[in-house]
Amino acid sequence: MTQTQLRRPIRPRVDPLLRNGHVLTVGSLVTSAFGAGYWALATRWYGDATVGRSYAAVSALMLLSGLGQLGLGNVLVRFLPQAGRDRRALIRAAYAAAFGATLVAVLGFLALIPVCAPGLGFLREPAAGCCFAATTVAYALFALQDGALTGLRRPGLVVGKNSGFAVAKIVFVAALAGLLPTLGILMSWTLALVTTLVVVDGWLFARLLPARRREPAEAGAGFGEAGADPGAGPGAGPDGRVPPGRSIVRYAGSDYLGTLCWSAATTLPPIIVLEHVGARESAYFSLAWVVANTLYLISLNMGASLLVEAAGDSAGPAAGCRRVLRHTGALLALAITALVVGAPLVLRVFGPGYARNGSTLLQLLALSALPHLVVSTAISACRVLGRMRVVVAIQAGLATAVLTLTVVLLPVLGVLGAGVAWLAAQTATALALLTARRVWLPTTPGRPA
Repeated sequence: MTQTQLRRPIRPRVDPLLRNGHVLTVGSLVTSAFGAGYWALATRWYGDATVGRSYAAVSALMLLSGLGQLGLGNVLVRFLPQAGRDRRALIRAAYAAAFGATLVAVLGFLALIPVCAPGLGFLREPAAGCCFAATTVAYALFALQDGALTGLRRPGLVVGKNSGFAVAKIVFVAALAGLLPTLGILMSWTLALVTTLVVVDGWLFARLLPARRREPAEAGAGFGEAGADPGAGPGAGPDGRVPPGRSIVRYAGSDYLGTLCWSAATTLPPIIVLEHVGARESAYFSLAWVVANTLYLISLNMGASLLVEAAGDSAGPAAGCRRVLRHTGALLALAITALVVGAPLVLRVFGPGYARNGSTLLQLLALSALPHLVVSTAISACRVLGRMRVVVAIQAGLATAVLTLTVVLLPVLGVLGAGVAWLAAQTATALALLTARRVWLPTTPGRPA
């Protein structure tokens, strides 16, 4: 064996990008299965109209929490791997900013409900309003926890946290069915979120951060590898500190606009359906979306893994993008085929009415997950490259297309129009990105911003 061979680095047996994307995806799928079970049980204990209004309220709180998060979840994913000794301060600052911004957003929304969402008028009642406000703020912090744990290269904790939240939510919605027949669904989210937040933050700040504080020179290799220090990851300075605040603010500002557009695209359709065709149809759309969203989570989690791994790779994201597209595309093709064929059986879990009125809708939403893989991968690559204007343009264009088509097609096709809108918007965006792939899939290596 030559000296050159002796010096050749040993490649890991498992690609960390794919491995940790798989960990996050499996966790999301488990959580989604619990989520589907949650809504299936809710349809047994609560009326269809209550389910439709409650899901629309949950969509509203997700939109408002996305507004209040200020894009800081992606900031934590992007910068915590190189934050070193500043990890704790960065997480606390993100929490404080999100708490204040979300509270302002939810109070403003409650005041404007008669104008912007009359179908959610029940949230103007004192008990419902307080519950809604608490749940929205808690969900914003809950989402930032995911970003913090992912940035710290602890995907296993993300899986455990979200699974625990899903189980707690089921327990609470069952316990509250007889006590709160109209608010039980929303209150179950409140109690489950607060419980999970307290437990995970206790572990995060009291145990995880001090236990993993090491000098950057001692940092190990991969995402989640034994002995690896998430605070001194690739790209950290000699003192293991986070990049200057000005760089983070520029990144967060642009990413925030894009994140708001994505939140609008995913959370406004149930509210639009509620306002245009009624609470029962909103329930049919909402539960079809709950099932189809599991396919979207595959692409989003692989994108998060790409963002963490490629952020410290001097070769840029091009090779990682190709691996994600090939590998995830094959998985999605199989999953989409199974869901399209089995849509009536899957929706029968929620009741015969959902299978009868939502099967075609679910098939359309499932098909839209394949072009979304291209969209999600392009967004993650542009985040690594620092091309944030492209990120905003992609997400703004997608949101505009989804919402416009939904409003236009609902009067013509009924609730099915929302599914056609999703498929058409995702397909058009993916085709545009493939045509302009040099913007996000460069042929020559580029350094991350």
